[in-house]
Amino acid sequence: MATLTRTVLFTDLTDYTDKVSRTDRTGLHKILSEHEQMVRPVVERYGGQVAKNIGDSFLCLFPSATDAVRAAMDIQEAARASEEIPIRLAMTTGDVEEIDGDAFGETVNIAARILEKTPGGEIWFGVGTRVCMNDAEIPWEGVGRFGLKGIPEEQKCYRVVPSYRAWLPHVIERAAAAKRLVRIRPAEPEPALPVDAVILFEGFDPGSRELKAAMRTLPVLDPGAQFLAAYTIATSDRKTWTDPGRGLVIGTPEAIDEALESIDTEPSEEDTGPLRALNLGETISIQKMRSSNLQLVISGLALPAVPFGDVVASYSYDLLPDGSWVSRSDEALLRVEVTPGGALLRSLSSCIVASGRLLDSGEPIPLTSRLDVSTPAGNVQFRPMMNGYCGVLLSEQGTRLGLQQGQTAEIGRQPNPPGLAFPVRRGQDSIRWCSGERAAQAQASGFTLDRVLAGRRQAAIQYTTTQIELRPLHQECPTFVLRENQLRRAEKPMALEIEDLIVAGTTVVALRPSM
Repeated sequence: MATLTRTVLFTDLTDYTDKVSRTDRTGLHKILSEHEQMVRPVVERYGGQVAKNIGDSFLCLFPSATDAVRAAMDIQEAARASEEIPIRLAMTTGDVEEIDGDAFGETVNIAARILEKTPGGEIWFGVGTRVCMNDAEIPWEGVGRFGLKGIPEEQKCYRVVPSYRAWLPHVIERAAAAKRLVRIRPAEPEPALPVDAVILFEGFDPGSRELKAAMRTLPVLDPGAQFLAAYTIATSDRKTWTDPGRGLVIGTPEAIDEALESIDTEPSEEDTGPLRALNLGETISIQKMRSSNLQLVISGLALPAVPFGDVVASYSYDLLPDGSWVSRSDEALLRVEVTPGGALLRSLSSCIVASGRLLDSGEPIPLTSRLDVSTPAGNVQFRPMMNGYCGVLLSEQGTRLGLQQGQTAEIGRQPNPPGLAFPVRRGQDSIRWCSGERAAQAQASGFTLDRVLAGRRQAAIQYTTTQIELRPLHQECPTFVLRENQLRRAEKPMALEIEDLIVAGTTVVALRPSM
């Protein structure tokens, strides 16, 4: 039994189960035969071997990581040309046990689990392949970190970028939609820069004199607002460009043009008139004249300090693309981790910008002071706090409740109507428990921070013609008010102001004028 370093490649027919249910035996045999004819000759041409067929999948082995990726790219192109056999491919590189032509080991398991995450028509690979392949030959980009079934640690994953498609970073998409994207090409006149411009350098060789000269003509910009378009880029050039926090757009010029042309732009000031130029204070003043309504808005995540009651030693929450925070998800963009040493954010995707710098996937950022973070789900702001909390992560999450003058509303896990219900995040996978009987009992009882730190009926907000008043309802779970960076416990009825933040358990509620 020999242990060898191999790149393990899986090919898989997308939506195979659905095809089986709608295809007769002759049609199914034809699909599987065409899949094999598409895969086997290409694998062998690049020095690989088809180790076995598993239903609608092929397990292939390659001595070269670069050859394995190039073979996958050729198979992808052939599948696209056929328009009848959509294929997804996934691989990683590492040690395998070869027995009678078959392959076993963790490398095989990781490749199979990456395949489960891979969307149809795409090629994903793991960090083993990323380290071993020749960067200068392969167009690739990161897609994030993922928990894989049966694999103890989260794995970084990457994807091959085909010549016909480009995935734009969300910073580029937003800038293009807002008409703030400036595209700079060699030998073109220096463009005028709008406020908060995002720069995309196109047609420049990495590290070239032309690129450096173009950068010198610009004012000082946040590194996170500077992107370089490239299709293939050597490891050293990639590192030199991205280490300061600058970003890459991987794609051919044609694919990038097509992706940018598909973005709908927002109306300009000329389109919307002078109202667009109003500042926030003017807008709120106009709104107060127009309507006296109030909104309670779920506006973020509060982070209780640990250790918590000899029960919780540390915990984490994940930010999803829809802006919600959950206990744990494979689709997460960002993770906040709270330990006795404090809190930190960890990027789980390749498109997170913190303090103007683009973060690497998996990169941790300690949360010690106010921090602004840009994500595909929107902006997140960290504010440090005291009184048993590390701080709050502020981001509007869409859930809101409108109040008219004379109304009283409750907030909590199960408030009486009219009420604003707190998020209830199920699952204990994100909690690391203290040792001892108390922690074991809490774990067995289904303990979560959301359940324990906030009551079903936590507090009431009364909106009268003269004031907004907060009345705490729960005797054991405290309610706090955050105003001007001061966190105060509401132990009795307390007057509130517009833009105050109510903190209860892990939930933050903001008071907003209705728009």
